[in-house]
Order: sequence, then C-alpha cells, then structure tokens
Amino acid sequence: MTTTASPDLTQVKRRQRQMWASGDFHAVATLIQPVAEVLCNSVDPRAGWRVLDVACGSGNAAIAAARCGCDVIGIDYVPALLARGRRRAEAEGLTLELLEGDAEALPFPDGSFDAVLSVFGAMFAPDHSQAATELARVCRPDGRIGLATWAPDGFIGEMLRLVAGHVPPAPGVASPLLWGSEQYLYELFGESVDRLVATERTFKFRFRSAEAFVDYFRSYYGPTLKAFEAVDGDGADALHRELVELVRRHAVTGHGPVTIPATWVETVAVRASS
Repeated sequence: MTTTASPDLTQVKRRQRQMWASGDFHAVATLIQPVAEVLCNSVDPRAGWRVLDVACGSGNAAIAAARCGCDVIGIDYVPALLARGRRRAEAEGLTLELLEGDAEALPFPDGSFDAVLSVFGAMFAPDHSQAATELARVCRPDGRIGLATWAPDGFIGEMLRLVAGHVPPAPGVASPLLWGSEQYLYELFGESVDRLVATERTFKFRFRSAEAFVDYFRSYYGPTLKAFEAVDGDGADALHRELVELVRRHAVTGHGPVTIPATWVETVAVRASS
C-alpha cells in the first residue's frame, strides 16, 4: 500500500484541492453526519472546551462539537466547503469559526485545543507523518484526539481501491486507508500519545438502488467524479458496472433498495502529558 518514491507534495495537494472542490462533497457529508456525532460522543468533550476539526469539509465534526457547547474552529483547504459549513451553522444557530488552512501546517500554537477531531479528513493528507504530528502538536497535554477513518477492508475501502485501479494515485503517496489500521496509528503518533483505542464501527448507506448510489457518488464525491472524468466512454461504463456490483455484494441484494454497511474505525487517543 506504500511505495518509496518521493512525490511532489505541492502538486499532489493542488490536485487534491481540485478533486475535493469538484462535485459537491457536502452532499455526501450530510449522509455521514451521524459518524461525527458518534465520534464526538466517544471523545466526550466538556462544554466550554476548545475543539478543532481538521480537514473539516462542510463542518460535520465542528457542528457535532458545537452542539456539545464547545468553542469550535474548523479548518479545510476548500473554500466552497467552508462556505457551506458556515451556512449550516447559521441555520442551526450554532457559533463556530471555519478557516482556510492545511492539515499539515495548522496555524495554531502548541497545545491550543482541548480536543482535536477529524472525520474522514486528515487521512487524505499526503504526508501522513506530518499530519499526525500537527494533530498532536495543537492538542494540549492530556487532551483528546478523535479520528474517524475508513477501514481498508470495508465497503469504502474497497470502493477507493476499485477507483484507484482505473485512475492510479500519485506515485509515492501512502494510501489513506492505512489510517484504518490501529497498528499504523500507533506507529504514526508514537510517543506523542499516552493511550490510543481504535474501535471498528459500521455506518449504513441507504439508497433506492445500487445504481442510485453509484450515480450519487459519481455526481458529488470528488474521487469518484474525477475517476469517471479520467476514463473514456468504455472505461466509464466498466467502472459503473464494477461499482454497482460492489454495492450489490455488500448490500447482499441483486435489485431494489440497498442498505450498504460501511466499516469505519473510531480512534480516540490521549495526548501525552509530557
């Protein structure tokens, strides 16, 4: 899942920004909002805590923490998603701040936050070690780091690998699915955390058909949308068929409405006290 090449991370990030700005990731974020609520509940923040949502997209974890009475900042590098998040917060009457920035270079002093969260966000940073270093750096000693990451052997993990088979990722960039391994996270965070607990959980996507799921993600989810754009007519047809088959296999149905269990990993770590 990894290689030894040295990628141009500046170029990788530029392409990533374009990918996540394509379609409308907010349409997917609204589906998976329950994941942010579960993660926030497990982190168990206190009202009044300062909480940071890293690679926040349109604000799922930021909104979950704000509902707990926390003082929340979210950071992401896609301005359009931040704008959607601000509208969501305003609609709910929540106070939070959403800023443009990079998960690998967080613009905050050491120990600025009581809790640092990321829901399917930091895992896509191309430099895993740097992203983990930043997550830990801005969390105060004995504070909490909460992550939601897709499991490599779950439905989304398989979907991302299927898409990568048609449109290979940049050489030398580690797979985001590595963040779904507890052992990898232990190695990634090292001595910056005193305790780390990873728990597999399941989120269920519900659509009227397998085709409806594929069409939705083809329209709104950046990685899938860009994959379809990159392949020719026959390639697009093949990718569509393979995705429909993947959905049906996980939903265990050949027709009609589908309920697709997608395994994700909830990680809660405690920042080292010294």
